[in-house]
Amino acid sequence: MGRGDKKTAKGKRFKGSFGKTRPAASPAKKAAAKKAAAKKA
Repeated sequence: MGRGDKKTAKGKRFKGSFGKTRPAASPAKKAAAKKAAAKKA
């Protein structure tokens, strides 16, 4: 388990991929998206 393991966050960082273990969206982006959705409704 480590850099070569695609199922861990460290492995995903090493490979440069995203998934459930390493989500692409940052918390700041999620908060901005929520505000925009609330404004539209």
